[in-house]
Amino acid sequence: MSFNTFGHMFRVSTWGESHGPALGCVVDGCPPGIEFTLAEIQAFMDKRKPGQSRFTTQRKEADLVEVLSGVLPHESKADVLITTGTPISMLIRNTDQRSKDYSEIKDRYRPGHADFTYDAKYGIRDYRGGGRSSARETAARVAAGGLARKVIPGVTIRGALVQIGNLKINRENWDWDEVNNNDFFCPDREMAAQWADYLGKIRKSGSSIGAVIEVVAEGVSAGLGAPIYAKLDQEIASYMMSINAVKGVEIGNGFEAATLTGEENADEMRMGEDGDVRFLSNNAGGILGGISTGQPIIARFAVKPTSSILKTRKSVTASGEEIDVRTKGRHDPCVGIRAVPIGEAMMACAIADHFLMHRGQTGRN
Repeated sequence: MSFNTFGHMFRVSTWGESHGPALGCVVDGCPPGIEFTLAEIQAFMDKRKPGQSRFTTQRKEADLVEVLSGVLPHESKADVLITTGTPISMLIRNTDQRSKDYSEIKDRYRPGHADFTYDAKYGIRDYRGGGRSSARETAARVAAGGLARKVIPGVTIRGALVQIGNLKINRENWDWDEVNNNDFFCPDREMAAQWADYLGKIRKSGSSIGAVIEVVAEGVSAGLGAPIYAKLDQEIASYMMSINAVKGVEIGNGFEAATLTGEENADEMRMGEDGDVRFLSNNAGGILGGISTGQPIIARFAVKPTSSILKTRKSVTASGEEIDVRTKGRHDPCVGIRAVPIGEAMMACAIADHFLMHRGQTGRN
């Protein structure tokens, strides 16, 4: 299986399976001299790890990150590591696999999963939790995203869940401080309460539901990206689309832009008191012509309902027998909840990559 690497200058290769002994990543291209602690990386891992509420899978994983290469201990700062400019390998051990939960579907294709397509392409698949197609692979991306944030000082990247099913947040109630106060990374306290009741019913019924996540990057300087084949929005969309279960991505107004007139959609400009260009709106989501404007970069992505559900669905076996499938095991009723820190990580990796490319091409940060 090839194509396990993304990025140009800040390159991330992930490895490992959901039910293997461990998974991890190798980050190549991280500049030397960057200081970080394992606690900083672990804080992001803790946001993604399973089993933290009744609304996520009850698989228990500590998701502790181990750094195996590419760093030296700081001589005078306790617990601080310094990057050397060589490949940084990070490992996350699996400790709570239950492969027997999947023995019944060894030769059965689960509707909505990659079982059939993996078999069609490779002639073999890891049925234990989906192998590489499992969302567990994204733990390695979150670790890489923690490093990426250290490459782009001054940039703040935050994500939030803005929709579950047909229930959308009230944007007038948006409060970033509220995001970490509920089980949903929801910026609207009132909607978080509604989601708790709604998702509780979904979970008890044995079904699942989809969601929409919004990621905002603030402090990104103007000029990152390229006009044609390395557009910043193009690559952010690609990074987000690579996340398991994501079926759609939009930047700024996204599909809503199709409903606007030219004068409504175009972001007007004036000169600020500091002599810099000031935009009067941000319909473009912080990117014009593939290049950052200096405004907040805004991306949203839609996550489909979790395919592993307790309800019986029609399917077939690898030998062509028509069957009914009911997936056992521990699964998220809404996988979009834990996709919030993953989206943040992918945004961080994309911006770090373009930051390094921009510096290499222009000599400017």
